[in-house]
Amino acid sequence: MVEPDAPVLAGWRQPRLEAFLLLAAAVVAWDAAAPHLGRADLWVTVAIVAAGVLPATLGLVFVALPLWSRRWIVAAGAVSGAAAVGTWEAHWHLASNFSKLAAYACAGWAFLWLFEELGWVVIVAAIIPVVDAISVAAGPTKAIVTHHAEVYSAVAVAFLAPGGRAVDLGPPDVLFYALFLGATVRWRLRPGWTWLAMTGMYSLIVVIGNLADVGGLPALPFLSTGFALANADLLWRRLRGRRPRAS
Repeated sequence: MVEPDAPVLAGWRQPRLEAFLLLAAAVVAWDAAAPHLGRADLWVTVAIVAAGVLPATLGLVFVALPLWSRRWIVAAGAVSGAAAVGTWEAHWHLASNFSKLAAYACAGWAFLWLFEELGWVVIVAAIIPVVDAISVAAGPTKAIVTHHAEVYSAVAVAFLAPGGRAVDLGPPDVLFYALFLGATVRWRLRPGWTWLAMTGMYSLIVVIGNLADVGGLPALPFLSTGFALANADLLWRRLRGRRPRAS
């Protein structure tokens, strides 16, 4: 049974709401302007996305984190998903991009309700890197990206660079990102450090992908690594049945 975490939910008050609205306005303004800007040098583009666009956009998920346990999150995810489809078909790609982000984040938080133990999250964090690596190397993801790029673009969340180029994260990449963040609140791990580590890992993918000049890398192994690095000692103590000492 999911119980709302009172101290965290209490944080969704005026300052946090204002922070969300300001960050959302900044990200929307950038995404609206980016396609009309001139293309920058490759590594300038990489720096803009990895150090700016990607952390700012995923920061919306972090700021909205107190909402993870609200019962209406399923309805919010369904509405966002329908909006994503409708706006994509209408060629309103900016609105579709944010609708997809919201839909996948809500799905991740709703999926977390099925987890009764922290150990389940750890098992998922251990399994999904293998599944994702196989899918990207020789499975469905590779087939879609190689032969049906337009399908992947329709479902992926884009992080826009100047000139309209973009880095994409697929639905599972955002869903599990939100799920792991929600788990840090539910089991009182380290939400802030987890956001920083997981976002940093996604930014690292952008750098490595361009250094290696590859079309795409599996993101979930990096995501699980970030989650583990931020919480390794707490996970060890919890899974051994020990309560961490108050600092």
